[in-house]
Amino acid sequence: MPPLDPQVRAAVEAAGARAREVLTPEGLAAWQERDASARPRPTLDRLRDDGRFEVEELRVPRADGSDLTLVSARPAGVREPLPLLYYLHGGGMVTGNAWSVLPRLLRAWALPLGLAVVSVEYRLAPRTRFPGAVEDCYAGLLRAVEHADRLGVDARRVVIGGKSAGGGLAAALALLARDRGGPAPVGQLLLSPMLDDRGDTFSSHQMAGHDTWDRASNATAWQALLGDRYGAADLSPYAAPARATDLSRLPPAYVEVGSAETFRDEAVAYADAIWQAGGEAELHVWPGACHGFDAIAPDAAVTRDAHDARTRWLRRILRH
Repeated sequence: MPPLDPQVRAAVEAAGARAREVLTPEGLAAWQERDASARPRPTLDRLRDDGRFEVEELRVPRADGSDLTLVSARPAGVREPLPLLYYLHGGGMVTGNAWSVLPRLLRAWALPLGLAVVSVEYRLAPRTRFPGAVEDCYAGLLRAVEHADRLGVDARRVVIGGKSAGGGLAAALALLARDRGGPAPVGQLLLSPMLDDRGDTFSSHQMAGHDTWDRASNATAWQALLGDRYGAADLSPYAAPARATDLSRLPPAYVEVGSAETFRDEAVAYADAIWQAGGEAELHVWPGACHGFDAIAPDAAVTRDAHDARTRWLRRILRH
């Protein structure tokens, strides 16, 4: 098993048993309840941070009459159109929300890079199965691009991105937008992406019982998302992008994963498949990093290195 980075290991040990708790079907409801209480949604006033940011919620009607919520944020007082980071939160497809990820994104990228951010409150499993979440992400992307003038964003400079489940959704969204002739993002930011429902990679077995998100938790999340379609031979690549057989004509990808992570091999394989299809991908495998290492050990040197690499890629891709 690859060793953990010493600073990451110390942070994982300090977090105790909760850091390696396994998500089971029987424990899913309690897991969701705990996450909702541990990750409260910041108010719009708090997100505005004493006037540093302009923040609003947008509603996108769905076919069933319900509304999809987008949270739009941008540095205050900037009148020219800004590039847009269209962001999909993590949480294994079963937890997380569009609001709680924004303070970090605004601090890390919106101000330093002059970015607008739209965060998507997609529907969670198991209450909503595939394709609900990815269709939400697509509908929100359409709305953001169609209303670019109102949002003050440049529709020609949109990066789609996300972490973990959000990274998987971003990869799926890139495929869906390509195949439907929809908006054409200039890049896809895939951070420890959840790409493969099959759980049969070497790293999935190697890290079982060790990673902070291991193959048992991953299987529970995929089962929640797919229901009876879990493990189907003909599963759509919009559900699990690792199932895609055509990765041509996709926006340039930034793919990041840890060496001590369940998702290591599926992320590396995805970058390799993009290269084989003639596409562009920048791959980083951070030594000694587990799943969620940057949140667990925010002050670790490997976390700073990862943040710097993501920022350099974003700056470069948005200059094109």
